[in-house]
Amino acid sequence: MAANMSPDEEDVQRLLIQFRDEAGECLGSPFDVPVTITPDKLQLVCNALLQKDEPVPLAFFVHDAEIVASLEKTLAGQSVETEKVLDIIYQPQAVFRVRAVTRCTSSLEGHTEAVISVAFSPTGKYLASGSGDTTVRFWDLSTETPQFTAKGHRHWVLSIAWSPDGKKLASGCKNGQIFLWDPATGSQIGRVLSGHSKWITWLCWEPLHRNPECRYLASASKDGSIRIWDTLMGRCDKILTSHTQSVTCVKWGGDGLLYSSSQDRTIKVWRSQDGVLCRTLQGHAHWVNTMALSTDYVLRTGAFEPAEATINPQDVKGSLSELKERALQRYNQVRGQDPERLVSGSDDFTLFLWRPAEDKKPLERMTGHQALINQVLFSPDTRTIASASFDKSIKLWDGRTGKYLTSLRGHVSAVYQIAWSADSRLLVSGSSDSTLKVWDAKTKKLAIDLPGHADEVYAADWSPDGQRVASGGKDKCLRIWRR
Repeated sequence: MAANMSPDEEDVQRLLIQFRDEAGECLGSPFDVPVTITPDKLQLVCNALLQKDEPVPLAFFVHDAEIVASLEKTLAGQSVETEKVLDIIYQPQAVFRVRAVTRCTSSLEGHTEAVISVAFSPTGKYLASGSGDTTVRFWDLSTETPQFTAKGHRHWVLSIAWSPDGKKLASGCKNGQIFLWDPATGSQIGRVLSGHSKWITWLCWEPLHRNPECRYLASASKDGSIRIWDTLMGRCDKILTSHTQSVTCVKWGGDGLLYSSSQDRTIKVWRSQDGVLCRTLQGHAHWVNTMALSTDYVLRTGAFEPAEATINPQDVKGSLSELKERALQRYNQVRGQDPERLVSGSDDFTLFLWRPAEDKKPLERMTGHQALINQVLFSPDTRTIASASFDKSIKLWDGRTGKYLTSLRGHVSAVYQIAWSADSRLLVSGSSDSTLKVWDAKTKKLAIDLPGHADEVYAADWSPDGQRVASGGKDKCLRIWRR
């Protein structure tokens, strides 16, 4: 592959390199390159070998270090045997880019108590918020004004969840009741789902690729049980009991398993079709507060592909079978060959990474936080885990191994909630210090500081189409941020 060189290039050291994908599969055969080769040149060669119609943006790694300027600079700190073939791992990056939000475009008043949760629908078409004032509000994103106030709950709305087809919002309150709402009209769908004896801690819908009707909803409660609801019939389908204390979170995986975390220090894995308990994951020394699946983002967005987002978000069009097929394709692509991974965060200051479908022993115990963990999230591309803690930091970890990568410091108080941009390049965090901050996951630095709230920020979400960030908190205002 040697090209015609000018005389001053002839004495440049050359190396034999071998491209490999993340799973370790070889691409082409080894060939020699000048050690001064840049990522742009590697990109051209690698894309030529991949023979794709459209060249994809790639990132390159040697021994876990990214090649940023040139191969030589990356190898400078490493001892490399020049006689051996050097493996270069290539990682496809998102083909689209989400721009960082930089300014608050609207401050929306309406809630009369703290905003506890905010969530964009799967395509980013709708925005909903739940509040201590017992209402759920829907906001019109084209005009950034209040649209509907959904009344029915008689206590604080603690949890809200969009169905993956974007046509229904479920909300759960401190009275243990669950309501379903239609975002197009703001009116209630069906009857109230009652049965839990204590408050609702978490809601999660069955994935679109398993049921395109979005019929079943799982709820976790302070009463120690998980319930699966048939939302069409308006009744409880199954009650899963085995936890001995409050269930803090429930996730409905893409392969037919349900995962629940609890203050009894365990995580339980259930079969969703018959409610059988498959295994119990033990390891945490205190309450398990939060969980995330490596497939969360693709399950949340269903049939919607963020790379194809339009300026004005639309619902995804197509028949149920088409939507199911599209969602399944997207799920399989993100999931890859390995089963989905689960990460859990606890009051014991640690995180655990699990392969819950296969093993009750953790892959990794992730330590470093100095206080309890509020939230943990896989990036949409599943390669990075972010955790937010009362220790004022956000930590990034390798999504496959759980290895510690870096700490993002800048908040001067507890970090409550985080959200990834759809391209996995940026992360937004909301804190009790009343600010939001946007972080660059590549450079691992603060990108933009967003002051504006008058008090603690409890909730933040980044719309899947990348256009907006929404935040809410103690000052009762909902703020929308754009670039």
